[in-house]
Amino acid sequence: MNKLTNFTFLACLLIFLVSSCTKEDSQPFDDSNTDIVAVNSELGDLLLRTSDNNNTSSIDCIDFVYPLTFFIYNSDQQQTGTQTVGNDGELLALLLSLDPGTYIALQFPINVVLQDGTTVEVNSNAELVTLISDCSSNGGGFPSDFETILTTGSWFVTYFFDDQDETSDFAGYEFTFATDNTAQAVSTSNTVAGTWSLTNSNTPDLNLFFGTNNPFDELDEDWDIIEATQDIIKLKHISGGDGSVDFLTYERTSNGGGGGGGNTSEFTDNLTNSVWYVNLLEDDGNNETCDYVAYEFKFNTNETVTATSTDNTVNGTWAVTSSSSGIDLVLNFEITGSDDPFDDLNDDWDVTTFDAQIIKLIDVSGGNGGTDYLNFGRNPYEDCNGGGNTTELTNILNDGQWYVQSYIDDGNNETNDYNGYILTFNLDGSVIAENSSNTITGTWSVVNSSNGLDVILDFGTAMPFDEFNDDWDVDTYTNTRVELFDISGGNGGTDYLTFEKL
Repeated sequence: MNKLTNFTFLACLLIFLVSSCTKEDSQPFDDSNTDIVAVNSELGDLLLRTSDNNNTSSIDCIDFVYPLTFFIYNSDQQQTGTQTVGNDGELLALLLSLDPGTYIALQFPINVVLQDGTTVEVNSNAELVTLISDCSSNGGGFPSDFETILTTGSWFVTYFFDDQDETSDFAGYEFTFATDNTAQAVSTSNTVAGTWSLTNSNTPDLNLFFGTNNPFDELDEDWDIIEATQDIIKLKHISGGDGSVDFLTYERTSNGGGGGGGNTSEFTDNLTNSVWYVNLLEDDGNNETCDYVAYEFKFNTNETVTATSTDNTVNGTWAVTSSSSGIDLVLNFEITGSDDPFDDLNDDWDVTTFDAQIIKLIDVSGGNGGTDYLNFGRNPYEDCNGGGNTTELTNILNDGQWYVQSYIDDGNNETNDYNGYILTFNLDGSVIAENSSNTITGTWSVVNSSNGLDVILDFGTAMPFDEFNDDWDVDTYTNTRVELFDISGGNGGTDYLTFEKL
């Protein structure tokens, strides 16, 4: 586990909930591998100092390099899961989904990009504090030649987030900003007139107005300028009402999706070239990526698609169409049973961006208005407990002897019941637990499941190891530590079991 950080001020650190940051007490977390950072510590004070009541001095001078992985803890600081986010929108959705009192730990190392374009590796919260201190003292994101940058050439919306990712609403539109403070958004079939101006302050904001017609009325705001170069303009707006944060990014070239002018031929060529893997499926706020970690997807030129694992093949069809929002990818896989995960892929997906390495899709539900996200990448997703690699985990457990570092049974710490026991996992499927006076024999195996890797343990009726008789989900593992959890099918309680190597 890495640095444990209270949700409230980590959210502030990540800039997305800066208007709601308040000073809170936090209790020490007694773990030699974890360094909790209290809100009234150096990091907490820094965050409070960098955000005044008007949110005019927030931390805008660093960008996070995705993906980022978080460990999630409940109010008792017991780990309840992990979450990987791939962009600003997914991170914001994660932060907004957490209940008060929740804790999350950012997995280090991470990379951040400074305002001058330098990429820096960060290995701890302390290093992050130093970076924030240094960059926030160097002023905001407003360059002296901003007007020249804005009014030279044309721009495309490559990211727009207003409670959800709505980038595709502006697909195909080319924006120009004239020196007389007029603006235009032009597509092949429509022209929207607007205006722009800068506020009169030391760090001006960009006022945009494109009228009252949807979706351009969403741009009618007083935008903070986070970053501006010849190639990109990043803006954000914090609502004075509910404190929600909107993000708007312009770039010189459109993203590969709808902003690509509906180039279905280019997208189809990319889709049918080689194989793809699901790198993200977020269905109505639930990350279900690991349901597909074992599958390789091949989109054939005859508009059929196969998803193949070592022991299963799922057939389907695909189609690429043009719509008012740009390019759509229609997927239709054969379904077996009501809980088939491939049913969640069957939809008419809007393409938000694509290139030779990644395809990003979204779908906004016509019912509850929820947004689903689907990403395909060229490499298998690697954050499903070892990417479904049963051989690797089997070899790790077979190599050497282990002990029970922690066992939490429905909130009760029962680790002491296993003090003195040494466990040996044999390749013949047997596991032996022995101390100075007792030897207990059971069975073990590592298997793939829809959620990633599982470790199945069975010690029969021999106490206390009969408590371990279950199909355990693998949370994380290294060569010296394996963390497991199990959610009860009855009361929904969660048990946690951690083995460490001697």
